[in-house]
Parts: sequence; structure tokens; C-alpha cells
Amino acid sequence: LKFLIIKTPDSVFRILSFLTFLSASLLAWSNDGVFYVNGNHLVPVQETDISLTREVLSISLCDDGYAKVDVLYTLTNPGREKVVTMGFEAGAPYNDYDVPFSHQGIHPYISDFTVEMNGTPLAYMNAVVKSDYNTLCDFLPLDLSRWKSFGETKMRDGEDLPHDAMLYNTALDSLINFSYAYYFVARFVHGQNTVHHTYRYRMSMGVGRTFEVPYWLLPAMRWANRQIDDFTLRISTPSTAKHFFLSDSLFTQASFVITEGTGKIRQTKQWDENCTEIVLRNGTVEWHALGFQPKAEMTIQSAERLYYDHFILGTFYDRSDNYIPGSFVFEPDKTGHTRRILHNLPYAHRGYVFKDKKLQKYFSQFFWYMPDPAWQPSTADFTPREWKLINQEQ
Repeated sequence: LKFLIIKTPDSVFRILSFLTFLSASLLAWSNDGVFYVNGNHLVPVQETDISLTREVLSISLCDDGYAKVDVLYTLTNPGREKVVTMGFEAGAPYNDYDVPFSHQGIHPYISDFTVEMNGTPLAYMNAVVKSDYNTLCDFLPLDLSRWKSFGETKMRDGEDLPHDAMLYNTALDSLINFSYAYYFVARFVHGQNTVHHTYRYRMSMGVGRTFEVPYWLLPAMRWANRQIDDFTLRISTPSTAKHFFLSDSLFTQASFVITEGTGKIRQTKQWDENCTEIVLRNGTVEWHALGFQPKAEMTIQSAERLYYDHFILGTFYDRSDNYIPGSFVFEPDKTGHTRRILHNLPYAHRGYVFKDKKLQKYFSQFFWYMPDPAWQPSTADFTPREWKLINQEQ
């Protein structure tokens, strides 16, 4: 996602932008950078006035396949009042051919978008813009009568477009990446200002990952101070439990800390890369740093990617419908052992302490298992997928 900022006084424009990252089967959002408006093109520049004093990024991982995002910025304007236009840009869905292209610039997987400037709610507008997911580049104003999406046109040889996150121009025989932009007018007063936005976003998913949340931080270096003076990341799992990891390449200044609920943290590896593995149950994990100068991008990834070479039933478990614990779930000749493990997975995930010593020993081998002697067995919050496991349905 991109934040765009435009200075309007004296016809001088500046834009801050959240750079979009996109890869197979993924949606993504990203942090703020700065751009200069030249006609209808956005050219990356360094902001020389406004500093990013504080950022609190809160991401809630939910069982419905969505993440709830809450970002609170404190920005310092040392000069005179500025009227700016800010925008929020989100990458188009990739490999989702059932979603129609929105000529109005409304992203199909973002909802409940809100923005406040210094406590005042702001209205916003939508647009479609050309994007480049690998470089900071100029943006092309799009004539949507000429640029068509997947489903609206075919390639010259009659084949479908390579993927639906691109637009095709028949006359130019050219393809471009595009994004959906949300933009709004805001007023920066002298001194400190706050920008607060929230939205609901469908998490990425694909082969080997039940959920994945990419977030670009490097564009934050475009503010006048070239850092985030005070940065806090909070990841929460309200009313559920999640097992995930993050690469250590970004989080070198401090350690993750469980601040609420139940959770565990340990250092591990994904292939040859050092990672922080986290499990939370109705909890929050926090990372905080001063003078944060990100040198890499952030991705929250479901932990089954850490266990490609582990074929033990239950090594990774997630309550959402996106996760199916092995193709054997659909086999009609499941063994009694398999049926018993599947039946008890939802209970173990909530911390049930099994009286059966064999079951207790079995689940205790998994990092996500966190015994809770106080939990009284209840099926009130079981998901549809979990009911199928319990009832041994396909």
C-alpha cells in the first residue's frame, strides 16, 4: 500500500507513498515514501521538511482470513502550515481470476478503510495507477478506455493475460502493473501532527502458507529525518491462536516481547536464514526500537513454511478455513490414530491438558502447544473447519 503526499501551496507538490510489493498469490501493503508530482507523474524524492517522529503499526491476525491494520503516525512539520493530499495505494490481487477489475479504483479485498488527521475524520477518493513492484519509478496516468484488465481482453496471440494484476494495451502491445489508490486531502499544522488510518485486509495465501502479510518499511527512509525516530510493531491474535515467524534481518535492534495473553518465542531458521518463531493465543507480541532505519522489508508468515521436512500430523495447526491439515483428511480409510489426532487438534490448540498420557505426550512435541490447566473444554468458538475435523467429515 502506498501513502501519497502532495504539497499544494505555491504549486509545489510532494507525495509520500507506500510502495507496493506483489508476488504469486499475494496481496501486499507497504510503508511511506516521498514523491514529487510532475504533471501526472510521481517522481521519487527526499522529503526535506516533515519528519516521521513516531509510528505504531498494529496488525491483528484473524481466523476469517483477514488482518485488521491500525497505523498511527506522529509527524513533525517545523515550518508553516501545509495542505497536502495523501494517498493509500494497494497492489491488485494476483492469481485471483474471479475478482473483476474496478474502474473506480476500489480494491476488492480492502474494506472499512478510515483515515483521521489530527483527530478529524477525512473523506477519501479512489483511483487506478500504474505501479512497479521492484523499483521506485514514475507512475503513468491511465486511460482505462485503452488499458484493459484480465477478463476484458486477450493477448494478440489469443492467450489470456499473464496474470490479473496487469493491464494490457492492444494498440501498444504492452503490459503494465497497476494498483488501486485511496487518496485524501489533509492539513499539516506547524509542529506535531497525527495521521491515523485503519482498514480490513484479506491476507495473502498460497502453496505452503496459510497466511502471509508483507509490509514494506524501506520507503519510510524518505522522510526528512531518514528514519522512524520511535517505531513500535504490535502483532495480535484476538480470540484465536496463530503460529508464525519473521525474518531476523530486519529486527536486529531489539527482541520481540509478549505483552498480552499467552505466547512463546524462539529463534529458528528457515533454510539458512535466521528467524523469530512466535506462537500467540489471544495475545500480543511487540517489537520496539528508537532511531529505526529499516534495511529490509517485513513479512509475517504462517509457520508451516518452517516445517516442510516435518511430516508429523499437527506439527503446524491453524483454526482458519484456509488451512487443511494434510490431504489424508479426505481419505476414507483414515487410521484410528489419525482420526483421534484430528478430533483432538482443536482442543489442543486451546491449551487443553489431556488426561490421556499418550495424547498429552503427542501434542507436547509441538511448539504451538501451550497447556492451559484453567481452560474448560468448550466448543463455543470452534470454526467450521474444526467441526469437520471433529466429525471426521471431508
